[in-house]
Amino acid sequence: MNKDIIKGNWKELKGKVKQQWGNFTDDDLTQMKGSYEELEGRLQKKYGYDKERVKKEIQTFLDKNNIH
Repeated sequence: MNKDIIKGNWKELKGKVKQQWGNFTDDDLTQMKGSYEELEGRLQKKYGYDKERVKKEIQTFLDKNNIH
């Protein structure tokens, strides 16, 4: 997966990210700035997901939203 996909589509994805993971605040989304690594870290912190779960969650999200 190309991690730049998230950064390149961040403006369009922010709302969908918040719908998918409702614990994210607007401030969280602003600070992430479309960074794949920030999204990973915040999913681990806010949801307690392990690294494998984070990767699956993000890939499922991208597939669901037809982002490739």
